[in-house]
Amino acid sequence: MTSGTARLAVDIGGTFTDVVLETPGGLTTTKVLTTPRAPEQGVMQGISRVLAEAGTDPAEVEILIHGTTLATNALIERKGAKTAFLTTEGFRDILEMGFEKRFAHYDLTAKRPDPLVPRPLRFTVPERKSAAGETIVALDEAAVKAAAAQMRQAGIKAVAVGFLHAYAHGGHEKRAGEILAEELPATTVCLSSEVCPEMREYERFSTTTANAYVRPLMAGYLGRLRTLLDEAGYACPLYLMMSGGGLTTLDQAAKFPIRLVESGPAGGAILAADLARARGLDHVLSYDMGGTTAKICLIHDGRPDRSRTFEVARVYRDMKGSGLPIRVPVIEMVEIGAGGGSIARIDAMGRITVGPDSAGSEPGPVAYGRGGTEPTVTDANLALGKLDPDRFAGGQITLDKSGAEAALDRAIGTPLNLRDIWPAAGVTEMVEENMSNAARVHAIERGKEASEHTMIAFGGAAPLHAARLAEKLGMTTVVVPPGAGVGSAIGFLRAPVSYQVVRSYRTTLNDADLNTLNALITDMTAEARGVVTAGVGDAPHVEDRRLELRYLGQGHELAVPLPSRPLEHADLTAIRAEFEALYQRVYGLIMPDVAVECVSWSVTVATLPEQIDPLPPVIERTLATDTGTRRIYDPAAGGLTDAKLYWRFDLQPGATLAGPAVIAEDETSTVVPTGFTAKIDAGLAIVLTRRNLGETP
Repeated sequence: MTSGTARLAVDIGGTFTDVVLETPGGLTTTKVLTTPRAPEQGVMQGISRVLAEAGTDPAEVEILIHGTTLATNALIERKGAKTAFLTTEGFRDILEMGFEKRFAHYDLTAKRPDPLVPRPLRFTVPERKSAAGETIVALDEAAVKAAAAQMRQAGIKAVAVGFLHAYAHGGHEKRAGEILAEELPATTVCLSSEVCPEMREYERFSTTTANAYVRPLMAGYLGRLRTLLDEAGYACPLYLMMSGGGLTTLDQAAKFPIRLVESGPAGGAILAADLARARGLDHVLSYDMGGTTAKICLIHDGRPDRSRTFEVARVYRDMKGSGLPIRVPVIEMVEIGAGGGSIARIDAMGRITVGPDSAGSEPGPVAYGRGGTEPTVTDANLALGKLDPDRFAGGQITLDKSGAEAALDRAIGTPLNLRDIWPAAGVTEMVEENMSNAARVHAIERGKEASEHTMIAFGGAAPLHAARLAEKLGMTTVVVPPGAGVGSAIGFLRAPVSYQVVRSYRTTLNDADLNTLNALITDMTAEARGVVTAGVGDAPHVEDRRLELRYLGQGHELAVPLPSRPLEHADLTAIRAEFEALYQRVYGLIMPDVAVECVSWSVTVATLPEQIDPLPPVIERTLATDTGTRRIYDPAAGGLTDAKLYWRFDLQPGATLAGPAVIAEDETSTVVPTGFTAKIDAGLAIVLTRRNLGETP
């Protein structure tokens, strides 16, 4: 093979680490158990395995793209660095006060998340800049040094600095950061004016403290991984997948790891968007179920929904407002604790509940035989015949079916007086109900109807549940792509190198100074281009410029596009017209006599997206040949039934089959229930179609 013709993608999940090698000969994939205490070991194990299988040398790898849940897990499990917070005098409790509102108005037991930084580790110093940039109180440098001495005594490993109005005037923050770096040379220092230069101090401070909290962990991990790669002969660049769907360099990822919080799920959304464009699907629901969580994302016209705010680590009934607000670019999705490793139990009311806690990879489900004692969704699927105990994860793990059944009987069956398959059936039914509720609510909150979408299912566990989930949501079509078990990692290989810069600068359109605005946009564009070109040089790229506006006095904004050239006076009139047209669509009215205020400006620079060619239709149909049968649970049959078995790689475009059936492959299995037919399309995806009652397969 010619040097530099292979690409690697690695996705670390809570249970499995997925590795994909792309060469001119196609994809080579594998799953290995995640090694949580030293994640880089699992990564190197998986990489070595796929390269050996493909006969590829490390020197032939031209790029490695990596996504991980390490930052997310550190925030959820509170396993980050001991962090301090330095802020303006009088604002010590911003992190505790939050938005000063209740997310559950009538629930007196509603719990808010504890701040990442407890009050004794929050320090204040005299300083004050006005919103206009005037120095009201000069920075007390002696107070900064005194705070640093207390931090040193407390054993602080990371410091977040957040001053009032630093989003626009960061001079005091920069100087405080310099002093802290001198006083605490071994300590990570993060400035809000660099991490999140936007107004709204609570979200800015929360994002900055979260970045500081996970930065030592992520920087250490990325450094160790880079060292192991170098020692093994991988001289290729290492890129990190960001939550917004783009790739960034190792240096930027280590500096701003908070941008990686949703990196794994973002790869899956990119894969689903590419699949949707190739198949001409305008309305898609992306369904990604792995070992720890399930992720659901809406994709319209080949583009996933995006946002610049989200919450992580919700602590109360997965309710909005019960998590830590993070303000970074992100692909918008809902994530719930419903994966193969999600633990099933009986709650205080005698009901079967599943998750959100997971058995992970250590000890893992009972069936793994690694010391797990609590039954999980994987144990239930095994007991229902949906998994082959001898071929799980490509045959790397031999599953213990009797152990899984015993655990289900002990934890679910005996307390509820259920026998045979019914404890396992109850577990899968509950997890599917949880996922369908999450998908339904996610769609409704965005003014959509889930039943009007086509489902694209991937992840190690999603194809096992996709058809049943589609039934619950009223969907008629499910697409299971090739390599579904490692779908997010495949999505990494399709992502552009990109970077977004966002800054707040408030002015009304009537009072806007074009020289100031163009200078701001030019500076932002240069910063974004600098990050992208550091990775790909002068490769062709595109720019996306946007402005968030609101009527003066309002508290929320709408975003409109900006031209990719310097702004002119005529543009200001056009911007107002575009804003009011959008406002009319969203709210049903406009206010022509009220001034329009510019709030936040964003510039995204990205390499050119991969060209997606439409798939040709498959006219010829052939009846697929099965390899045998297996007893599986089928809800339509009301119990166990004989299902035909198929090996996915034996099925060519046009092959069709009718449920009940199981289509097996190395990293997952697709269950085709009674009432569904399956057909292989021109892109080798499995297309499940729900038949109408009485319709002939």
